[in-house]
Amino acid sequence: MVTVAFYYDFGSPNAYLVHRVLPQLEARTKVQITYVPILLGGLFKLTGNQAPGVAFAHIKGKLAYEQLEFERFRERHAIAFAMNPYFPVNTLNLMRGAIASEQLGCSANYIESMFSAMWETPRNMADPDIFTATLNAAHLPAESILALISTPEVKAQLQRNTEHAAARGMFGSPSILVGDELFYGKERLGQIEEEIRRQSQAAGACR
Repeated sequence: MVTVAFYYDFGSPNAYLVHRVLPQLEARTKVQITYVPILLGGLFKLTGNQAPGVAFAHIKGKLAYEQLEFERFRERHAIAFAMNPYFPVNTLNLMRGAIASEQLGCSANYIESMFSAMWETPRNMADPDIFTATLNAAHLPAESILALISTPEVKAQLQRNTEHAAARGMFGSPSILVGDELFYGKERLGQIEEEIRRQSQAAGACR
């Protein structure tokens, strides 16, 4: 059986775009994709990476081209998007909330609600009141999620996920593992689909 894991942080607009197209990939390949929450800022620290706006600020034309590719991808897949005016947003509580939502069995609704709040109807999700209001509006168990995000177990799990990502060679989000094969960035989705099919065929041949 082919395993596919999507390592994400709600603070990444490119991770949001990938989130929007993964259901189509799942439908075509018949493979269920596991979402793995990480803390992007923590991953940057572990790997020495920087946000593109910082890393490429000195390269003439680089950021403009990155934005062009972003818009091309968004338009090609007809994805609604609104730049968050509070970007960059501290996503620590949001990502701990993702761990909590897994424990509570409501992660799908939580993931959809947080990505939407970040990049469709953009809000300052670092504001505790807005975070709570967003949970309530999505009919999520706000009190339980808020209680869990401060527990040592949830904090430790997010840290483990982030350290695991770095250990597997990841340096940013969106990153996807197909089995042991690592792919980074929304531009690799075609390669990811090819690798899923290759591994599926290999697994079938071994039966």
